[in-house]
Amino acid sequence: PWNKRLPHRPRPGTNSDNAFESKNQMAQGAACFYTETMASNENSTPSISQRIERLDWRAIHDSLWELGYALIEPLLTAQECAELIRLYPFDDNFRSHIIMARYRFGRGDYKYFKYPLPLLVQELRESTYPHLAPIATEWHKVLGIPAVFPGKLSTFLSTCKKHGQTRPTPLLLHYESGDFNCMHQDVYGETAFPLQMTCFLSQAGEEYDGGEFVLVEQQPRAQSKAEVIRAKRGQIVIFTTRYRPVKGTRGYYRTNLRHGVSPVRWGVRYTLGIIYHDAK
Repeated sequence: PWNKRLPHRPRPGTNSDNAFESKNQMAQGAACFYTETMASNENSTPSISQRIERLDWRAIHDSLWELGYALIEPLLTAQECAELIRLYPFDDNFRSHIIMARYRFGRGDYKYFKYPLPLLVQELRESTYPHLAPIATEWHKVLGIPAVFPGKLSTFLSTCKKHGQTRPTPLLLHYESGDFNCMHQDVYGETAFPLQMTCFLSQAGEEYDGGEFVLVEQQPRAQSKAEVIRAKRGQIVIFTTRYRPVKGTRGYYRTNLRHGVSPVRWGVRYTLGIIYHDAK
């Protein structure tokens, strides 16, 4: 089992600053900073919800419309990332454990949280949803899909429940050397929210190498386009779950996107996935 392996030791001679590519820092104009500087004192660090409110949501909005994703500057502290990683060995926190190779999803494993969610995960999910719901509604409107997403997550989850979707979908993912995640979409039932998040909990270049986050977009009658994101610990990428609208000469059309993870070359990589709709 993974938790009986020897502890990972950082590869000597690596440098996290060099490992992080500057073009991902920009996220094509979508780098989002706090409007107020976070104090270094642990006691004065703003809450998750406060940090989320201080994000540049206009830049995030524009990037999601332009690219289908937005990369946010580090939101989670190193301590918060470590606290989430420490949850992984304890099955009492989770409702199911998926070994990817069994289902030909890739290599590695992940676990879905059970309700009630850990406070940090719940706060991330609840506090970001109201900012994303208007974007999701805009997307469906221009694509001619009759759906208006409510302003509160609890109201949206009530809709999921009416369609038999009651199982929580936030999850922790674990990868080691040689592990990867095939390109996929996270749709768990009739009701699906068109945006989701990945929170990077491990430091690229220090705790692992490789394992880049990959988005592939398939436009109608065109070849696929890939975006490769190499993020720092604590960063978050918000991206489309299935499709996004793109403006053409005759109005908007939808393009399909899938996401995955390239092979990890060495080390251990953890991420937190935040999906807003529940599963059947």
